[in-house]
Amino acid sequence: MNASLTKISTSLLFFFLAGLCEIGGGYLVWMWLRNDMSWLFGMGGGFILFLYGIVPTFQKSHFHRIYAAYGGVFIVMSILWGWLIDGVRPDHYDIIGAIIAVIGVLIIFYYPRKGEKV
Repeated sequence: MNASLTKISTSLLFFFLAGLCEIGGGYLVWMWLRNDMSWLFGMGGGFILFLYGIVPTFQKSHFHRIYAAYGGVFIVMSILWGWLIDGVRPDHYDIIGAIIAVIGVLIIFYYPRKGEKV
């Protein structure tokens, strides 16, 4: 596997893990506060959100690019979460918005810049 493909695969893995932590942790807090679940949901969600703060530090880029690109990944993962976990099927506008977000991720995070290694 070439080095560039390995870096991209690794970064996508970290984006995915961060997304699971943020969406999963937020969902547990949501369940606690909005659906009257046990306070343990809130505690577990808070801990998972704490892990979300750690996962992006393993990315090999600048803070602002990681979080900007992650926003696009979060959009796609949130739509998928709503569909798979809550049973809310995405509509055409959800899909169009997600495609635009992914294009933004590709430009912000993966487009090579002069003087920077890919």
